Amino acid sequence: MIDFKSTLKMAVVSLKVNKMRSILTSLGIIIGVSAVIIMLAVGTGASVKIAKDMESMGSNLLMIRSGSVTSGGVRMGSGTRPTLTLKDAEAINKLARGVLAVAPYSSEAQQITYGNQNWATSVAGTTQSYLYIRNYDIAEGRNFIPEDIKNNTKVAIIGNTVSTELFGDMDPLNKTIRIGNVPFKVIGTLKVKGQNGMGQDQDDLVFIPITTAQKKVFGTDFPGTVKMINVQAQNSEIISQTEEDINEILRDRHNIGKNQEDDFTVRNLAEMQETIKSSARTMSILLGAIASVSLLVGGIGIMNIMLVSVTERTKEIGIRMAIGAKPSDIRIQFLIESFLLSIIGGLIGVFIGVTASKAIQIFSDMSIVISSFSILLSLGFSGFIGVLFGYYPAYKASLLNPIDALRYE
Repeated sequence: MIDFKSTLKMAVVSLKVNKMRSILTSLGIIIGVSAVIIMLAVGTGASVKIAKDMESMGSNLLMIRSGSVTSGGVRMGSGTRPTLTLKDAEAINKLARGVLAVAPYSSEAQQITYGNQNWATSVAGTTQSYLYIRNYDIAEGRNFIPEDIKNNTKVAIIGNTVSTELFGDMDPLNKTIRIGNVPFKVIGTLKVKGQNGMGQDQDDLVFIPITTAQKKVFGTDFPGTVKMINVQAQNSEIISQTEEDINEILRDRHNIGKNQEDDFTVRNLAEMQETIKSSARTMSILLGAIASVSLLVGGIGIMNIMLVSVTERTKEIGIRMAIGAKPSDIRIQFLIESFLLSIIGGLIGVFIGVTASKAIQIFSDMSIVISSFSILLSLGFSGFIGVLFGYYPAYKASLLNPIDALRYE
């Protein structure tokens, strides 16, 4: 029966005798593991950042934009032709299948003042549903109520950036700001959302009731029109049916013939979000796979050094066999040496990888996520590499003839 304790002790002693060789042998594993840790940390961080950005946009979203204007043969792009109305939003909410919430939306850049402070920001006219659809949370105060929309109430909900620029450390609730020349009472503030994936500040905005925006702030030659309608479907399974219903409802309401082009566009953000998330996951796996190649190179280095070690220690192997060691004892010793080289290199690589990942996070704007899974995966893979590439040298050592080994010089 194999004495693992004594075999392990002999393997450790053998590695200590050739410290520099052991360190150089483990170097490939150290580099490989640290590369895997760093690559997976960067890839996972990017995936988490993208998922967070997608979550801030809302889930199961359909974005309907009005049509385009053609002037002098030049098409100005979607949103330039006022074809969507508040009535369209109401019809979609009542008739389309799988609708969870609907919010009409129009926005313009406006100058906002409070006392002697002023700030240029985006003012959006919408309904109470928009905050729910786009995952905006009220920090203090309240959301709009149906009466605000019905009565064209001059009330506003402001983002954190606007609050800071106009009020500093003051409480903005129930204060009166002016949007253009129109006074508005601040009824709520929003929780901080930060920048989105395109670098846009999601806290630099003001929400007011859509009807108030149309009649008292923006002004329009087409009363009741909106630039966009946001629709949230109940779930991802029904969103395609919801999209089909919206197209039918709007074509019917806008009297669009069978062969006529739509005067609106419907974008399925759920599909775009899933595509982006899938791409991020694929990139993370690709980065990990590329880094894992260096682990294989490290394993080959271990095999080469172990083969050299077998040749150098031929006489030692012969002596051990002569005093009763079995081929399996020799094989196990060399496998343990190979495994220890890999696992020690793996531990050092984990330390270097984690440290380097933290440094990248500190000195750059990149999002880094170090998961216990990536650490365990790297250690497990390095140990597997040690056993895999150490087996052939161990097997070769166990086949030596004791008499020939003792004669070896």
